[in-house]
Amino acid sequence: MIKGAYRDATRRAKSFRERVKKGKVYKDIPEVRRVTITYSDSQDWRLEGGVVKLRTHRGWVELHYRNHRQLYRYLYSGWRLASELRFKTLGRKVVAYLTFTREFEVGYDPRNVVAVDVNENDVTIALFKGGVLSGVYRVETGLGGTVIAYSERRERITRGRSTKTREVRRKLRRLREKERKLDVLRKTAKLIENLAAEKQCCCSGWQY
Repeated sequence: MIKGAYRDATRRAKSFRERVKKGKVYKDIPEVRRVTITYSDSQDWRLEGGVVKLRTHRGWVELHYRNHRQLYRYLYSGWRLASELRFKTLGRKVVAYLTFTREFEVGYDPRNVVAVDVNENDVTIALFKGGVLSGVYRVETGLGGTVIAYSERRERITRGRSTKTREVRRKLRRLREKERKLDVLRKTAKLIENLAAEKQCCCSGWQY
């Protein structure tokens, strides 16, 4: 657990510094709102017989979990448990986060390339088949306008008021700016991924 605490603290500090550089933090020091316990070594925990066993200073402790279809699908379809286990308490319940890994063999023709050019409001995708340009696609994301719109809304919310007040923090959280941006980016990335998989290509030429 001590190794896991070190790793968790390092992740939080790194994330805080990155958000400070991007201007997304309105506090002087990081604040821990939710406590997550991390076991970074598989020798200190195991999954067997319908329970999660944890090594503690009082010996092994068992956490019984509910049957979960997705968990069994990963356990018995070639996936392997990673060495790290994270869990947190929600009232009288314990929520565990398991990570699975698997090796895949990816075959592609090196002459088949999907070149991607990321701009402010659109993404241009050029498909090369056998080293020859075979198609160009453009995906309108509108992220540039979204950034400007959210910037204006944040300015109206914080005008003449401190960002440390509870009401201002609550209104800023309700904007859900990050979630909506990520939704656009994930859908665009999924489209590029499907195109590359269909044409057996590799991705190249990311620009912004």
